[in-house]
Amino acid sequence: MSLPIDAAHHRRGLAITGIGGLALSFDIPLIRASDGEVWSLLATRSLCTFLVALIAWFVLNKLLGRRIALVPGKEGLLAGIFYGLGSFTFLLSVFNTATANVVFIVAFTSMFAAVLSWVFLKERPSNATLLTMAIMVFGVGLIVQDGLKSGNFFGDAMAVSSALLLACAITVSRASGKDMGLVPLATAIFPCIIGYLLSPAEGIAIAQPFWIVFDGTIMIPLAFFCLATGPRYLSAPEVGMFYLLETILAPVWVWIAFNEVPTSQTLLGGAVLILALVGHSLWQMRKRSVEAIPPPLH
Repeated sequence: MSLPIDAAHHRRGLAITGIGGLALSFDIPLIRASDGEVWSLLATRSLCTFLVALIAWFVLNKLLGRRIALVPGKEGLLAGIFYGLGSFTFLLSVFNTATANVVFIVAFTSMFAAVLSWVFLKERPSNATLLTMAIMVFGVGLIVQDGLKSGNFFGDAMAVSSALLLACAITVSRASGKDMGLVPLATAIFPCIIGYLLSPAEGIAIAQPFWIVFDGTIMIPLAFFCLATGPRYLSAPEVGMFYLLETILAPVWVWIAFNEVPTSQTLLGGAVLILALVGHSLWQMRKRSVEAIPPPLH
């Protein structure tokens, strides 16, 4: 028995977006497994992602006949600079604080995006979103306070910067209305150049290069593609729920592979963030379903 078209599309969206969230959750463990110097890892990971962008652009434009720009105009370049700086600060955060701190703080991206949309696009968040933001600020505060006590404040600050830069890129993309599908991959050339210039004079220093190449060529492009495709089938709140897979799973993978156990205060702050985001997403989905119900006939 075949599924109705809407149900089939929804299940397809759940599968695609689930794969994207799962792939993203392996990013930090693969970076750690590579056992390399931070700038060497940044250059190698970014170069691999950039090469995938070139291949994808060639296939889409030359073989499939779809006209998609690598970087669509000034808006694409600006969004790309934000994405590139975000990769830069993300790697610094991975090397200067615990994995759990990084992923929990980066989960604040959606709330930064809501604030930026409010300021620059005049899209006032709902009262429920404002309440969620207040709760999440409290959660991030717990994690950063713990970072201050443990000497990881710089890494936590880099994670906050990553969340803000990613939110800036999202806001620019939304304001432009252009197809930015390849921008995060194509503009990886910027952090690649920075990483190469700051790498050790004796050359790229990575003990296990296979893992970072695998991350840059397979996992990161797969994650970006699936999570960018998800909104075609699912609502924004549902897609947002799958981004939480990285927040939840990345610390688990690192705990299993490297025996890195988060502190109790970090776990408490992370629980506050996750529950706030899940609650907000569920509320948005319920609101959408209610709005979709047609009014009764009189």
